[in-house]
Amino acid sequence: MVAVRVEQVSKRFGAVTALEGVSLDIESGELFFLLGPSGAGKTTLLRCLAGLENPDEGRITFGGEDVTRVEPHLRQTGMVFQNYALWPHLNVADNVGFGLKQLRRPREEISERVQKALAMVRLAGQENARIHQLSGGQQQRVALARALVIQPRCLLLDEPLSNIDARLRQELRGEIRRVCKEAGLTAIYVTHDQKEALSLADRVAVLAAGRVRQVGAPRELYRRPRDRFVADFIGETNFIEGEVVHAEAGAALVRTAVGEFHGALADPAVLPGAGAKVVVSIRPECLRLLEDPAEENCVTGRIGQVAYFGEVAHYEFEVAGQRLRICELNPRSWEGRREKTHYAYADPDDVVVLPA
Repeated sequence: MVAVRVEQVSKRFGAVTALEGVSLDIESGELFFLLGPSGAGKTTLLRCLAGLENPDEGRITFGGEDVTRVEPHLRQTGMVFQNYALWPHLNVADNVGFGLKQLRRPREEISERVQKALAMVRLAGQENARIHQLSGGQQQRVALARALVIQPRCLLLDEPLSNIDARLRQELRGEIRRVCKEAGLTAIYVTHDQKEALSLADRVAVLAAGRVRQVGAPRELYRRPRDRFVADFIGETNFIEGEVVHAEAGAALVRTAVGEFHGALADPAVLPGAGAKVVVSIRPECLRLLEDPAEENCVTGRIGQVAYFGEVAHYEFEVAGQRLRICELNPRSWEGRREKTHYAYADPDDVVVLPA
């Protein structure tokens, strides 16, 4: 378990800048996610942490020790790859113990540590199984055990669940968090899957085009994104352009083409002046359909297209030439409601005012 610091790290591949001035502080024992779209620089940063790439600029420290130019095998990191990278000709025990053999550990120690690692990932009894006999989820557990068995200071995971079907992926998410916390590991996890990050991480760094856009706990990123990119990338949202009527104490009243909204400022430290151009962000599940109008934060419209998923329905709410998305849990019949005028209300705490 070790604290990790990334200080102004940049990395270029020819004319392409993969990372530009990235700085992060990752706490000891933290499950920290690097989240972003393809090309954001997530895997490049992970490879720099592993020592598989050298930054062009900046510094990386583990527990205060500068490891920027230290060879990968001397960093005491364990890495779980997207494609598992298992040896098909070796059985489970030999795959898991491969790193210890490279470190020339005694045979008895290797056997003991392999047994403990397999028990931790709930594969005890599978020591002699061949890789091709295992399911995708079991193979992923073998890859995780192989990374754990060397007792790393830091565990690095590069989209480890991307090749697994949706139902099994959900099960393994909890397993990965359990294993990391039981082992007391500092873990850095790359993904482009927002739900994976929101459900597993202690904190998340959102990257785009080689830069960090925002760092925070999952709830903070979802509820209080700092800019339009983060709001749009993490979950779904409605964007409504407008201008500030007045702002004070971290909140603002915004006039838009569909009505006025009271909301929270994305950055409470920056107070926009009257007339400033802004964008209002409202999550679909934060808009509630009403039969009668509310006194504030309420727009008038009609239900358009409906997508029914059983436990939830998604509506297009047509208002003043715009279409807002509304998500309703436990939906009842909507057929008779389409011809009626409805009102959509959002609590001011669920409205985020972003810079334009």
